[in-house]
Order: sequence, then C-alpha cells, then structure tokens
Amino acid sequence: MDTTTGNMIAVPPGRITLSDRRTQRSWPVELAPYELSAHPVTQEQYARVTGLRPSASQGDELPVEGVSWWDAVRFCNALSAHEGLTAAYHLHGDGIEWDDSADGYRLPTEAEWEHACRAGTTGPHYGPLDDIAWYRANSRERLHAVGGKRPNPWGFHDMLGNVWDWCWDIYDAEVYGDYRVLRGGGWFDEHWSCRASARRRSHPDYRVDDVGFRIARSR
Repeated sequence: MDTTTGNMIAVPPGRITLSDRRTQRSWPVELAPYELSAHPVTQEQYARVTGLRPSASQGDELPVEGVSWWDAVRFCNALSAHEGLTAAYHLHGDGIEWDDSADGYRLPTEAEWEHACRAGTTGPHYGPLDDIAWYRANSRERLHAVGGKRPNPWGFHDMLGNVWDWCWDIYDAEVYGDYRVLRGGGWFDEHWSCRASARRRSHPDYRVDDVGFRIARSR
C-alpha cells in the first residue's frame, strides 16, 4: 500500500444509533462495509499530497490541523488522483456532490465515524480515557504524534482526543445552514467532549489548531 494513505482498516457493516444532546433526538443508521484510516492524516501525508504545511504546531507525525472542511475534501480528491482512483467529490463553485459509487478517498460520515470509534463497545469511551486519548488533563495543552495512545478494539488510534475529525455530514441545515459535523474531541478539550457520541459543529471554512481529519473509502 502507498504509504501516503497510512493504514486503512476494513470496517464491518453494522447499525449505529446517533444522538444529539441539544435536540434530545436519536436516530438509527444502517452501514455498509467501508475502510477508514487508522489515525488522522499526518502533516507529512498532507504535505506529500498538497505541498502545504498549514499546521500551527509542526511535525511530520503530528496530525495535520488548521485545515478547513473544504481543505479536507480537496485533499481526498488529490489523493484519489495520486493513486489513480475515481474522485469521490465533484466540486462546482461553492457546491459539492458526493459520488457514492466512486472508489476514491472521502471523509467518513458521522455514523461511520462513531461505528468505527465504538468498535463494538457501548460506553462513552472504548477504554480508560487517559490510556486512549490526549485531552486537556494529560496533553500538556499541545498536539501529540498520532498513534501514541492505545488503539480501540478494531485498531483505530486517536478516535478520541488529539484533534477533532471533520465528517461529511451537515449538522442541522435548518438551524446552522451548511455547518459540518466534527467528532472526537481534541487536545484542549475537557473529558466530556471526548466521548464517542459527542457532536460539535463548525463552518466548513473554519480552521483551528485542534481540528484535523481522517480518510475513508467505500468498499
């Protein structure tokens, strides 16, 4: 496998129930099998594909941060082109369409993200938080290299803590317009934000030093 992509892990099909504390709403989602990267995209991986190093904290094995949702989408298409795959996203002006038949790279849906994060577990975390996540209590208020904490049962690192992951989904179009979903918590967050079910939202142009992304592929 081309090391640009890191390690992609095959995720089995399943059913996940998403929930939102703000609206007190929950809804089930059926999932087909897919692949997800074992850790967030690193700065070295991002620079190899784009030639850019946007992060505030520099280091090849640190997660790339300071990237918007649109930056993440464009990275997915660029990586697909690099590997001779069909682009998952068609961009036109300020719009975007996802071709779900494409074999290229894309962002996970939030249901795919949570299914992979939980990895068959049912609690708020897939292990003791200090063992699996960099968050405010143990991060010394800085970013850390990917893979430094214990993975979940399916082999995913940094699903909680270190950086938030951009997901494909719009958060709530009626209330927040085109704001997109963020998942997982980051290095500066308290423990209650680093839960498998926690949802955050942000404008797709937003860039900050605790938000990155990981990549998915349909199977």
